[in-house]
Amino acid sequence: MMAIEMAGGVYCPLSPGDPQHRLHVLIKEAQSCLVLVHYLTETKFNDDIISLNIDTVLVDSEDETDVNFDRISKVLATECSIAYIILTSGSTGTPKASKKRKALQYLRSLCSIGEPFAVKLLDLIKTSTIPQCRIWNLYGQTETTIAATFHLVHIAADKKRIEIGVPLPNYHCIVQDEFLQSVVLGQEGYLLVGGVGVFLGYLGRNDLTSKSLVDIDGEMFYRTGDRARLDKNGFLHYQGRKDHQIKFHGQRIELVEIQQCLLDTSISACVVIKWNDDHLIAYVQSSDINAKQLRQHCQSHLPPHMIPSIFIILEKLPLNVNGKIDRKLLPPPSSYFFHPLQLNYTNNLQLIKPHDEIQIILHIVWCNMFQQQQISIDTNIFTIGGHSLILMQLYHRYQTTFHLGIKSLSITDLFQFPTIIGHAQFIRQAINIEKHFEDCWSPLHLIQAPASFAQERIFLDEKIRFSSKSNNKIYAIPLVFRVLSANTPISITRLHRAFQFVIMKHSILRTALDFSTNGIIIQHSLNVDNMIDDMKPYGFSIIDLHDDKDRGIIKPITEIINHRDLFDLTKGCVIQCHILRQYQLDDNLSFKNDNLLTKDDLILFNIHHSAFDGASISVFLHDFSLAYETDCSLPLDDDAMQYIDYSVYERQANMTLSRDFWRSHLQGHNLEHRLSLPTDQQRTSADQRSGLASIAQISFDDDISTTFLNYANVHKVTPFQLGLATFYTFLFKLTHGLSDLCIACFNANRYKNELENMIGMFVATLPYCIHLNSHWSFDELVKHVRDMCWSILKHSHYPLQYILADSHLNQLNVPFLETTFDFITVSSDMDHISLDGATLEQVSLDSSCEVAKFDFMLTFVYNPTLNDDRLSCRL
Repeated sequence: MMAIEMAGGVYCPLSPGDPQHRLHVLIKEAQSCLVLVHYLTETKFNDDIISLNIDTVLVDSEDETDVNFDRISKVLATECSIAYIILTSGSTGTPKASKKRKALQYLRSLCSIGEPFAVKLLDLIKTSTIPQCRIWNLYGQTETTIAATFHLVHIAADKKRIEIGVPLPNYHCIVQDEFLQSVVLGQEGYLLVGGVGVFLGYLGRNDLTSKSLVDIDGEMFYRTGDRARLDKNGFLHYQGRKDHQIKFHGQRIELVEIQQCLLDTSISACVVIKWNDDHLIAYVQSSDINAKQLRQHCQSHLPPHMIPSIFIILEKLPLNVNGKIDRKLLPPPSSYFFHPLQLNYTNNLQLIKPHDEIQIILHIVWCNMFQQQQISIDTNIFTIGGHSLILMQLYHRYQTTFHLGIKSLSITDLFQFPTIIGHAQFIRQAINIEKHFEDCWSPLHLIQAPASFAQERIFLDEKIRFSSKSNNKIYAIPLVFRVLSANTPISITRLHRAFQFVIMKHSILRTALDFSTNGIIIQHSLNVDNMIDDMKPYGFSIIDLHDDKDRGIIKPITEIINHRDLFDLTKGCVIQCHILRQYQLDDNLSFKNDNLLTKDDLILFNIHHSAFDGASISVFLHDFSLAYETDCSLPLDDDAMQYIDYSVYERQANMTLSRDFWRSHLQGHNLEHRLSLPTDQQRTSADQRSGLASIAQISFDDDISTTFLNYANVHKVTPFQLGLATFYTFLFKLTHGLSDLCIACFNANRYKNELENMIGMFVATLPYCIHLNSHWSFDELVKHVRDMCWSILKHSHYPLQYILADSHLNQLNVPFLETTFDFITVSSDMDHISLDGATLEQVSLDSSCEVAKFDFMLTFVYNPTLNDDRLSCRL
């Protein structure tokens, strides 16, 4: 080795025990120009590899040592010079180990490196009789010259994990999060190693080098891929490999943590894997424990989503030549059990079947949700792939199935008792509570009534807060669909009839708003016969787009949305439909068929927010599609509930409990205080808004999206609640530590079953106020936000007008209404329409079509159907 270094070469060891083919591959990988061989290895290489037999040049006699070292040692070595190259094979390599017959009787030091120092190894060392032997736990990689940290292990100490200690001299270790930000003491992060031993990079692999080395303050650090934490004494603790983290049902799980939990029992070895993306499988080496005992141990030490679904107990786990568990040889679960879930009940666990009507209904719902034949009614939903979004789906399914409102059934109870037994118990209670509430609403057959609180708020807001030049588009909700495929022709005539049918079915789409003689805002439903006679006020129009690529589709859509006559609330014109046909260039410069839509033609709906909200979209699209496919042959139900009925019933509801809640929630908060946010210009409360917006959009990658959803699942919060906590944190920083934060959020407010399939404006805008303690951790903030949100949800039907009146505030000058937060989950049934065999996809409009209703608004958008950009936000 010294001869190679002194000659200016780079040393790279090869194992003569490796096959010839592997040796040739390694030589090529190392870009070697010369291989040193001897009489035992000279036949290992072909003639195309330059080799030197060292037996012919070695000096083995003192009489032949007349060498001029001054001449051969003049090799310039710098800190960038490469001393040696190590070809690492990873955990799948097959290095050979030589056996020694003699055991040492005396040992001064014992160093453990390469694998985590197991507590059972320490117990084994305790039983040995090696006097005055010092035990060292070393940590490092080939890329950091083998060892980078050290720790003197105290044999007498009773610990569950052994530290990897402190850096060796001239080494530096830092722990950072995935965004290269330093973490606080005790917090887990990713370990980076810097110092004299950090390698220069992978030979000929600049792509790998750039991923592994990072420059921090002028020093190169190696990303180890290991997770670690730093305790208050300055000792590093190894927390496992980043590679051993998996994504399981949207959550990030550390398999080593599960394995460590299992190793705390009487088993000798184990390995946990993910199987078929549906289950965690634990392979256990033991002869004196069963699956039931293992499951019970995990249930008392791990969160539900980390408990393995299947335990397979083997006498001995398969090993590779390195003595490590060979995952490739692990028997597949299917060879032990016919169906994964059946194992829960054949492996010493009892299948408890439903025994009453409610449990039977819930069992059917769960089996359909998880596509299983049987689920024990005591099974925790988190152990079979459940998460917060699925619980939200179940919550709404229960409301529909059992006709329950948010007053009687709380979603927090479903989180806290996530079994069929637990859910059935709360549903029984909810049914009894529902019986004491007001009777189910019935249609009133009204054509005129006071406007709803939501209609009132939007009607006034549009007229007073926004200038006349922009107020016509402020509350427009545009929906654009492009024809993807037309296996069957799309008839414009049938589209017209379907559009007409939906307006006839939902009277809110033909409802006028205006002031009465005594100053009350009144809604008036227009007569169906008048509407059929004259469709023009309801805006079914056909526009021919010329072949102008520079113009595109956005410009004509924007022109339509910005048109001054788009809506007229006083005349009941609250919805428009425009057919935008792409001009077909042929010999006659005409359309091939004036009554048919072809590929890339567009349908643009514009609905006013006073008659429509986000939850109305799926109802509208369903009814429109059904009306087209049946060609309006279905009869209209004259006894169906209409939005005007809701506006009457909401004013008759008993609001006493909700009034008390909101007074308590707002107590101690200064609702007239404006947040000290950065501004580019000043505006008085009397100034009208233009609606112009400056929009910043951020799309998060898959890792961040998964981490976000994983955090929500683990802490049993909804994505909305986690996003709101994040926004509070952002505002706290932006306002330099302002603790009294009050912003506006939106609630769907469809709190009764009768409202589920109704088109209309139900959204409640409500103040979400919190006294933020600067000493809280983020986890503590999330908990406070979660509890606040669940409390508000029960009273979200309390009108904003009442809240402001109770606080003696004017709707037109309320600071918290200018800083808002929203979280939108895109439903898969809203991004396309199926029209009798033809498919239309929704087209996203760019920011030029958006308007600003508030001064400062953060909106999270979650689209679970996307592979990339599942989570994004707009500010």
